[in-house]
Amino acid sequence: MGRSGKLFTVILKIGLLTAVSAAGTFGQKVTPPAAQELMAITERGIALNEYDQAVWHATDAVETANPKTVEGQRYIAKKENGKWNVVFGKLNKEKSLFQIHYEAKQQARPQEFAVSAETAQRADNGFYLLAARAIDATLRDFQGEQRPYNVAVLPAPQNQLFVYVYPAQTKPRIYPLGGDLRYLFSADGTTILEKRQMHKTILEASRMQGKKTVGGVHRHVLSDVPEDTDVLHVLTQDPPQPEFVVTPHFFYQVRADGSITIEKTRK
Repeated sequence: MGRSGKLFTVILKIGLLTAVSAAGTFGQKVTPPAAQELMAITERGIALNEYDQAVWHATDAVETANPKTVEGQRYIAKKENGKWNVVFGKLNKEKSLFQIHYEAKQQARPQEFAVSAETAQRADNGFYLLAARAIDATLRDFQGEQRPYNVAVLPAPQNQLFVYVYPAQTKPRIYPLGGDLRYLFSADGTTILEKRQMHKTILEASRMQGKKTVGGVHRHVLSDVPEDTDVLHVLTQDPPQPEFVVTPHFFYQVRADGSITIEKTRK
C-alpha cells in the first residue's frame, strides 16, 4: 500500500485491552456522547500529557546536579499561571505536611526547568500535601505488573483529586498503552471515591524508525468512550499520531492534537 511513493502503515493493536466480553451489547440503541463529554476527555488527556512531560524534564534537571538527589522522594506537579512547578519531597510521619526538598519551575521553553533547593525544607499543607496522601493511598491499592509505572495527580471537580497510574515508557519509540487506572479522591486526599479501570491488557505500540505511520488502532469494551490515557498515548508519541478507538457502538479517532471525533456508529 502506498501513496506518493511513500509507505504508509497502520499500527494494529486490535487485541482486546480487556477480558470483558461485549456480547449482548450490539443491537441496542445508544446515544452518542455529547461534544462536551469528549472535550472533557481531551482536556484531561492534554493536562495529563503536560504533567508527564513536566515531571520528566524537571527530574532530568534536578538529577543533572546529583543523580541521587531525589532518591526515595515523591514528585508532584502543579500548573500555576500557565507554568508547571514540580516539587520533590516526602510526607512527614503524621502525614500532616509535605516536606519539599527541591522545586523545579518551568521556564519560557516548556522543556527547561530552573531548580532550587529548599534548604529549610519548606513544608506544604496545601495541594502537594493532599496529592501526596492520595498517591500513597493509590499505590497501596494498585496492583500492576512487574514494571515501572508513572503516577500523576490532577485537580477534579468539587476540589477533589484525580490520580492516574499508567505504565511508563522504558524503551525508545515503544509506547505502552493499557493496564491503567484513574482514581477519584476526596478533597483531603484520603478517601477513594471512585476507581476507574481505563484499560486492562498492556499493549506496546512500536514506532519504527524510517517508516511513516498514519495511526494506531485498538479495541476497547470497558466503556463506550475513549479514555484520558488514549489522548495521552497520542500526544506522548514523537511526533504525535492519531489513534483509532473501537468501542462496542462507536469508532472514534483521537487526533494528533488530542481532539476526539466519532468516525462511525457501529451496528
